[in-house]
Amino acid sequence: MFKAAVTGMSDVVLRIMERNHLSVDDIAWLVPHQANRRIIETVSDMAKFPMERVMVNIQKYGNTTAGTLPLCLWEWESQLKKGDNLILTAFGGGFTWGAIYIKWAYDTNPIRPTNFEPFLH
Repeated sequence: MFKAAVTGMSDVVLRIMERNHLSVDDIAWLVPHQANRRIIETVSDMAKFPMERVMVNIQKYGNTTAGTLPLCLWEWESQLKKGDNLILTAFGGGFTWGAIYIKWAYDTNPIRPTNFEPFLH
């Protein structure tokens, strides 16, 4: 499973960058599925993407399955800027994998609510 996960995710990250004429320098953050630290580091290495720009929170929450990508975005939101290019990639059940290239759409307010009620401006 390790080999399939790292090969699938790193290959699709590289294909998305190639298809969109992007280099590693054009991508602000890589957001990988948080299955385990070794997979994340190997995908980063195989995609030639620096770990300093890879969102990682596996040490805090463990593998939260389908919630890993939104949880990373929520936790790292204060570091995102309008126009940042992100690549999200995941590997899951049935040995499926994929990735998506997105552009962050808004400047983040560094003030967070202290509870889970919506933050109204």
